[in-house]
Amino acid sequence: MSAAPVPAPRTVVEAFLPLDGEVGLDLVYGTANAAGLADQPVRLAIRRLVAAGDVEQRGRGRAGTLRLTGAGRAQLDRDRLALRLARAQDTGRAPWDGSWHLLAVSVEESARAVRDAWRRELSAVGAAPVSTGLHVSAHDLSALLATADRRHLVLATTDRLEVHGTSDPLALAERLWPAAPVDRAYDALADALARPPAPDPLVQQLRLADALERAVRDDPLLPPELRPQPWRPARLRRRWYAAWTALAEQLGTRTLYRGWWDA
Repeated sequence: MSAAPVPAPRTVVEAFLPLDGEVGLDLVYGTANAAGLADQPVRLAIRRLVAAGDVEQRGRGRAGTLRLTGAGRAQLDRDRLALRLARAQDTGRAPWDGSWHLLAVSVEESARAVRDAWRRELSAVGAAPVSTGLHVSAHDLSALLATADRRHLVLATTDRLEVHGTSDPLALAERLWPAAPVDRAYDALADALARPPAPDPLVQQLRLADALERAVRDDPLLPPELRPQPWRPARLRRRWYAAWTALAEQLGTRTLYRGWWDA
């Protein structure tokens, strides 16, 4: 078996950030090194987060600390919302109500940049384009949208959607969010779960966090009712929850993403 993939530097940093309080950079750098990351990419990730206004750094080098800003907490909370949705679906706590959510971008031609930004954001949160300026989702995406100004959005819901002559929900889901590429994205998670665990449980948690992040990144997280059963991504996520929970119990207050799962 090849060496374990190196976690993304940003994932490493974000995994250590608590909801409240601060984290020492000696712990961040030390765990990153143990997971195969050098200091420089972690340092660059921190600089980008600071420049974006998401975190504040106090002190320098490994003697410093990081804490979330309000903007950073809001961004991470949106990220966690998607993961909490997946968990609720995988445990049968979020049945689909049969509603399709329509989102249209309505701007004048002179505001093309605003229109394009909205379309990128809608695609990023899993909405699928069905015609020029119109997106659809099986979820209410309001809480996932980062843009506060909703003046250019037109929102509607319907219990019947027809796209190019297709109205069957399962067929629509396959047409708009094909299952095969979503399933393939979970290969890395399957690999992470199959590998012998790292000697340090904190490093193992970091590898699992990175693998789930990569898998879920482009997953629209459709309700189970809209995917063929059994659905491998859901099965892998359930295995991931069990592995993560066991590590969290072992690590106690040292666990990653402390406080985020149940917030």
